[in-house]
Amino acid sequence: MVIVLLVLTLLFALPWWTLFGSGAGWPFPVFLAGTVVFACWMATFPFLMAAGHGRHNDRAARIADSTLGAVWVLFTWSVIGGLVHLVLMGLGVGGADRARVVAVAVAAVVAVLLAWGNREAMRVPRIKRLDVQLPRLGAGLDGTRVVVLADTHYGPINRARWSARVAEEVNALEPDVVVHAGDIADGTPAQRRGQSAPLGTITSRLAKVYVTGNHEYFGEAQGWLDRMAELGWEPLHNRHVVVERGGDRLVLAGVDDVTAESSGLAGHSANLSGALEGADPDQPVLLVAHQPKYVPQAAAAGIDLQISGHTHGGQIWPFNFLVRIDQPVVHGLSRHGERTQLYTSRGTGFWGPPFRVFAPSEITLLTLRATPAAG
Repeated sequence: MVIVLLVLTLLFALPWWTLFGSGAGWPFPVFLAGTVVFACWMATFPFLMAAGHGRHNDRAARIADSTLGAVWVLFTWSVIGGLVHLVLMGLGVGGADRARVVAVAVAAVVAVLLAWGNREAMRVPRIKRLDVQLPRLGAGLDGTRVVVLADTHYGPINRARWSARVAEEVNALEPDVVVHAGDIADGTPAQRRGQSAPLGTITSRLAKVYVTGNHEYFGEAQGWLDRMAELGWEPLHNRHVVVERGGDRLVLAGVDDVTAESSGLAGHSANLSGALEGADPDQPVLLVAHQPKYVPQAAAAGIDLQISGHTHGGQIWPFNFLVRIDQPVVHGLSRHGERTQLYTSRGTGFWGPPFRVFAPSEITLLTLRATPAAG
């Protein structure tokens, strides 16, 4: 609790100091009003978070999440503003108005970033296209179109219309395989039924597969597996399915999130050997695992391609640097070991704060390519 209070105080105190307390020389009524606003903002934030995410009050959650995103952006640019202030002071530039100019500049940048970041978070993601060469892929499966969704995070903001538009974008890509790499929602299937319903309209030629993310284990993981099955998806709960085209086969395997075992939910854990049980070891494997940090196990098992989400690409810069401490990759295609490749999606939606700053969302189209025959 002491650590939480210190972090909370720092997050709010530094922006207050930059905007009002650093010698900006505002008239006293402005200084007092700013101080009162920040004090009330900081005091109410923990209660809104508790009501929103502890008692599942969506209205409180919307306010608390927006506050968290806004104060993070304010804190980041207050740090940058403070460094600029020190540089200007060292150069002797700005004089008595220096602190006020920095305060106004920080406020303006933050306002623009929050408005733009909210638009980025709420829009239908752009399509990201990428060819992925899999040496073991048979010629019959060359050109297989895999569309990746991840981290839709249906939550306190009702995004049912957004969800329907995402489904339309996916169908327009005419996918062979559709993957949802987890963190489907914040809440129970009953709470987010309307937002998840458009997933049932998504079509594919060969398969639609889904694995749990860590957020499913904050609610009803088994309920989400059942809900996705109801919507016509294959829940890969430590299991696999095989798709075939042109006489060649591809194993689509999936594991529970790495947090599943610690959730205490019976029968849930990240079990790769169970997921691959009965699969032909000579066939290429596409593994869906929510977190990129599962890739060492995938590489050890000789998986051809792992698809993950979880990171959101950092979602709000510079949080991506903190994500990198916990995960081997923040976004994009990477290689691990001799055979295994990992694709990490920035995510289709957003978690919590309705902002994306320098971390755009995506619907990903991966086109699988076979290695051309020699000669």
